Amino acid sequence: MENVLPPAEELRLIDRELVQLDSRRAQLLTRRAWLLTALRAADHAAAPARGPGRPPGTSAETSPPSAQNVLLTLGGILLTVAAVAFTLVSWGHMGIGGRALVLGAVTVTALGTPLLLLRRGLVSTAESVAALGLVLTVLDAYALRRAVLPSTDAVAYTAVAAAVLTAVWAAYGHAVGGLRLPLPAAVVAGQLPLPLWALAAGDSVEVTAWATLATAGLDVVIALTARRAAVRALAVAGAVTAGGWSLLTGAWLSVSADAPAASVEPALLLLAAGALAVGAAWRAPAAAAATSTAGGLAAVAAAGGVLRTVVPADWAVPAYLLCAAALLTAVRVRMPRGVLTGLGVASGLVHGAAALWAAPVVLLALTGPAATLEDVWGGAPVRDVVLPGAATAPVVLAAVAVTLWAAPRFLPAAQPSRPAVECGALVLVWSAVVAAPVALSLPLGPTLAVQLAVTAAALATAARPSLVAALLPTAAEAKGEAGAQPRPAGPLAGSTRDGHDGHDGHDAAESSGGPAGATGPGDTPGEERTSAPPRSAAGALDPVRTLAGTALACGLASAAGAALLGLASRPATFTALGVLVVVTAVAAVAARGLVRIVVACAAVVGTTGLVTAAGAAAELPGHHVGLALLAVPAAAALLGARLGRHPVAAAVEATAAATVAIAVALAVPHPPTLALVLALAGVVAAGTAVRAERRPLAGYAAAVLFVTATWVRLAASGVDVPEAYTLPVSVPALAVGALRRRRDPSASSWAAYGPGLAATLAPSLLAAWGDTDWPRPLLLGIAALGVTLAGARLRLRAPLVLGGLTLALDALHELAPYVVQVVDALPRWLPPALAGLLLLAVGATYEQRLRDARRLRETLGRMR
Repeated sequence: MENVLPPAEELRLIDRELVQLDSRRAQLLTRRAWLLTALRAADHAAAPARGPGRPPGTSAETSPPSAQNVLLTLGGILLTVAAVAFTLVSWGHMGIGGRALVLGAVTVTALGTPLLLLRRGLVSTAESVAALGLVLTVLDAYALRRAVLPSTDAVAYTAVAAAVLTAVWAAYGHAVGGLRLPLPAAVVAGQLPLPLWALAAGDSVEVTAWATLATAGLDVVIALTARRAAVRALAVAGAVTAGGWSLLTGAWLSVSADAPAASVEPALLLLAAGALAVGAAWRAPAAAAATSTAGGLAAVAAAGGVLRTVVPADWAVPAYLLCAAALLTAVRVRMPRGVLTGLGVASGLVHGAAALWAAPVVLLALTGPAATLEDVWGGAPVRDVVLPGAATAPVVLAAVAVTLWAAPRFLPAAQPSRPAVECGALVLVWSAVVAAPVALSLPLGPTLAVQLAVTAAALATAARPSLVAALLPTAAEAKGEAGAQPRPAGPLAGSTRDGHDGHDGHDAAESSGGPAGATGPGDTPGEERTSAPPRSAAGALDPVRTLAGTALACGLASAAGAALLGLASRPATFTALGVLVVVTAVAAVAARGLVRIVVACAAVVGTTGLVTAAGAAAELPGHHVGLALLAVPAAAALLGARLGRHPVAAAVEATAAATVAIAVALAVPHPPTLALVLALAGVVAAGTAVRAERRPLAGYAAAVLFVTATWVRLAASGVDVPEAYTLPVSVPALAVGALRRRRDPSASSWAAYGPGLAATLAPSLLAAWGDTDWPRPLLLGIAALGVTLAGARLRLRAPLVLGGLTLALDALHELAPYVVQVVDALPRWLPPALAGLLLLAVGATYEQRLRDARRLRETLGRMR
């Protein structure tokens, strides 16, 4: 062992560690003795609680499940099986006295034994024996029916027996308070007497429903007054099951009623069920919301079921909706918060269901015009689908919208999300107007007028949400809060939250060449240009902005429907598209932010459709219509130059660029016109590339369009010489590479000249290998030689390698026939001999060849 310390010092350290270990061991032994003393004292103190005869360390019988509990359970099951077998099999071998004596004695013994067991603290054993006694009471009732009352009605006897057993078990459970099973069993048995009595009486379904509802009422009373959790849980389950069945039965009877007199009894049943649910919600706050929701739905179904039989069939849904609105007004009464919430939710569910019922009519109004695509300008589409209740769909939607608008005032306790509610009201009003032509079966002209009017109104709301902000309480509150805050300094000082966006700040930003809110040249990205405090997270759901976005979505949807509907006839097309272009253009001028960008793009789309319709109306060929469509991107480029760096400019130009694809698709059948379309599109892109902010993308697009136009023109003229296609690409590419090398001498020649040289040399080499004449290979060899010499002179790697490789392959192609002739003329043994000599020469000068290869690699590596 190698010691780091001297032996004497290390021995001293070891002695010190041993002393510390002995001290720690003494402390642990002392602590252990104290713990043992404490445990013995605790065992002696708990000994009286265990009862006499129980050894220390054993647990009480009511401890968690153990082997003893399993044995008791199995014993109780076996005794129950034996009792059932005795009653069913051995019953006939005894007389009436013997039968009564045996069953009575066994039942009394089974019910009385738990009293003695509870006194001795044997709770689990008492529970098992009590369960056996309860089963024996059921067997007693069965035996009584078989032996004494065989002629009685089985259902009636079961109802009476269930009632008697319920009373006996409840009394037994209250008398023997230490047992947990009798009272829950009494609750379960109590679900049977009233429904079975109604079935035995042979009355109608209404009587059975009333009996089940009465059972649910008893369950509610038990659930509200019982102390044990198991009893309450079973009572709640029984109340939900029985009450739910009664409620569904009443709703089915109410819907099936065809006369006012037939709807009265189901209505009373539903009202009773609703009153029971609301009463339970009043007494049980934990489940007040869900229970009162069921009560509110029952009340609406009761009142609506009566009104439904009075009004025409199309007005059934408005009748239910009226009852739901009346229920909503009831929340003004002083009630617990949970009850108010449940009633409000019930009314909201009915309103939502009514809106969903009317939604197919709105979808038909929006998607029905798509049928005109099958026969453009062939007349108005014929509606083959007839929706039930379509005549009242606008009324339903308008009523739901009014309720939503008033909901924040009528539901002070629930406090719904007001911006979302108001936006929903706006969507419903828009839906009601859109569905009105379908409901009224209006012809093409009025329907198109309604669609255009609702589009204009929606886009006006999106552009200037302050026009309707006065009708919205949340918008008014937001406006008041914004007015109470100090106005920030800077170019955005006019930006408020009332929907105006601040004309002063916005115009100032536009006059400086940028959009409102853009950072200036001296600003750091991410820093505010105003002194306004940061917006809170709650401001993310600005009511005015949310309203503007909702109105924009509605306006675009109705605009699409109007455009499709206009395809029914030629005048309708020009009317619809013209109005849409004007409306979207005006909205783009008046709007701010994202709304302005979206409606400006919509204006471009509408203009494209208008130009296409004009070409079709003039009966122009498709490729000529494609030429006319290029006016749209040209106008967009001019507008973009006027707007500068404004966000709208980029969006408008991008949307107009998609028109080029449509123009190209229309001109594909006519290649000369296709080349002209591509060239004109390249001119537009080149004009756009003059602007610094569009130069990178537009410049590349212009180059691609010009080259493609050239290729299409050559192909249309029957030119099949590859150089005619490659040189228009290679020459500009080499020019760009030369300019790059001039600005950056360290740039690689592969990046500067490689693409341009490969674009011409590779196709020409492939064409030369397939050409049997000599001019092409000769010209290609001369060009490759020149490229190679230029690369060697200028010490550029890409021209040297590409030119040399092309020259070698071209020479190989030209010399190949002569080499083949020479090889054929030589003796057969000469080629192997020459190959062997070559290998010998290379092997003899192997080191020299390696040095030559390294020198060549180093020379190429020094080149650019």
